[in-house]
Amino acid sequence: MPYARLIPCLDVAYGRVVKGTSFVDLRDQGDPLELAKFYSDGGADELVFLDIKATPDDQTTLVDVVRAVAEVVAIPFTVGGGIRSVEDAARLIDAGADRVSLNSAALAQPTLIAAIAHRYGSQAVVVAIDAGDGVVHSHGGSVATATATIPWAVEAAERGAGEILLTSIARDGQRNGFDLDLTVAVRRAVQIPVIASGGAGCAQHVVDALRVTDAALVASIVHENPSGLAGLRREIERLGVVLRPMKESV
Repeated sequence: MPYARLIPCLDVAYGRVVKGTSFVDLRDQGDPLELAKFYSDGGADELVFLDIKATPDDQTTLVDVVRAVAEVVAIPFTVGGGIRSVEDAARLIDAGADRVSLNSAALAQPTLIAAIAHRYGSQAVVVAIDAGDGVVHSHGGSVATATATIPWAVEAAERGAGEILLTSIARDGQRNGFDLDLTVAVRRAVQIPVIASGGAGCAQHVVDALRVTDAALVASIVHENPSGLAGLRREIERLGVVLRPMKESV
């Protein structure tokens, strides 16, 4: 059985890691290169790097930053934001990303999921779903679409996504726990892994999510105290969830 995964998320705006509440009121959290290396060395199972201003500002993801981050991490690394074509995905994977995350572009052009999966394999494609009030939101969570959350997750999986990154907009940054009902509903609807996102405030919240799905994203609780990641891992395991064993330092 695969290990549960603990995944710090670096939301990046204009080259800096930021964190907000329900996708607004962004606060500076530090340098993406420094945090990525710290988390890689400190026990993260994977990293997610999301350029949250790329799509709203009609920009491309910062390939140079992606390349620099990829050079200092020793764990799988997903990149999203501003990916509108197979060529955009190729630039990021060539820069060192293991996977790309699609949101707005996949909603606008669902065939893009299959196109990237055909070129790189389903394991390289994550479809990010920013969910609120039963529908998917695009453009960094700012635009509510008419697309229902559960059917879209099913369609994304059928089109070749290897994983779903599911964020509850209402819970994002609130630190009052993940939306477990939403997470369970999506996880039951698809046959691919689902990463729970939005709401982690303590180890128990993460454990609650990992008992119903495959992985949990954390941001605020680690960005404000990066050195606490190892302690968070220990507490999660003390509460009964088995994570990937950390490699011994040499």
